[in-house]
Amino acid sequence: MVAGEPSGDLLAGLLLDGLRARWPRLQAVGIGGPQMLSRGFEAWWPQSLLAVRGYAEVLPHLFKLLSIRRELGTRLLTRPPDVFIGIDAPDFNFGLESRLRGGGVRTVHFVSPSFWAWRAGKLTKLKACADHVLCIFPFEPALLAQHGIAATYVGHPLASVIPLEPDRLAARAALGLSHDAPVVALLPGSREAEIRYLAARFLAAAGQIRERRPGTRFVLPTMPALRSAVEKAAQASGLGDSLLIVNGHSQQALEACDVALIASGTATLEAALFKRPMVIAYNMNWLTWHLMRHRNQQPWVGLPNILCGESVVPELLQDAATPQALAAGVLEWMDSPRRTQALEERFMTLHLELRRDTARLATNAIEKVIAR
Repeated sequence: MVAGEPSGDLLAGLLLDGLRARWPRLQAVGIGGPQMLSRGFEAWWPQSLLAVRGYAEVLPHLFKLLSIRRELGTRLLTRPPDVFIGIDAPDFNFGLESRLRGGGVRTVHFVSPSFWAWRAGKLTKLKACADHVLCIFPFEPALLAQHGIAATYVGHPLASVIPLEPDRLAARAALGLSHDAPVVALLPGSREAEIRYLAARFLAAAGQIRERRPGTRFVLPTMPALRSAVEKAAQASGLGDSLLIVNGHSQQALEACDVALIASGTATLEAALFKRPMVIAYNMNWLTWHLMRHRNQQPWVGLPNILCGESVVPELLQDAATPQALAAGVLEWMDSPRRTQALEERFMTLHLELRRDTARLATNAIEKVIAR
């Protein structure tokens, strides 16, 4: 198994629960993170080495990533596993899966690339490298079948982990937050580049929100490896005691908050499953932005908007993601209880659509691949 970033680690951890229930003596090895390690996974390399995103950002790490992929492939072909499961991370996993499949190893790719959004070019590679695809969105298998790619809808694992009715007060108590003060969650991302491009903007927006709403508290989850960079940005923001920085606990922060200011990515779906209004933002290296924006096949980048098929939450991208605009978007949610209630009802419908026994369905599909 190879999971390339924290969201993939979470998915792989849940999958391992299903696999071990079916095969108690299962041995799972490869590249993974803490969720996988806690389930007995043997990591030959740490997941953090793969957590690089963007065209320009990956270049300094390219040689090392290619070296790891080549060594891993050779090792697996020398002692072939019953199945290789690549969890997301297509830029790393597709090349590895293709090589392994060519060597007779059965391959499963967990999470279809977003070909329906901006990765249409990935379909040819996906067909060549994966014996089977596990899909987390219900419309994907039929679309993949049109291209001759076998796939199974297994639901989105997060929809089963996150409760249908979140407990905001319990989450606030766990984080040491007041039960009645307004709380805004700041989630600028889990990668070094995201912190570099978004953290200062988010913190500046928080300062403007506090000026309008003096009693507002802010909670910012971060990864331990990024905490020093986040704290440096926080010191410059002047937010003082109104800002709480925590290691991990991003889901708890979303459950506790009234509104989230959040980087585009899987965390936006988590926010939707917690039924929280949000403002989605993204800012990146200019070259990466220039290359990516012309490939988008959807009018949105945020998963809540894509899955709902409409602009249910605002998106502020690149130059539009100014602190002033970010703060205004958050304050608009705080001043609109009826709009917030309507959004919560729409997100409940979405939650029910995505809620399946993912571990069991995925394990069933993998078992069939192995049996072939």
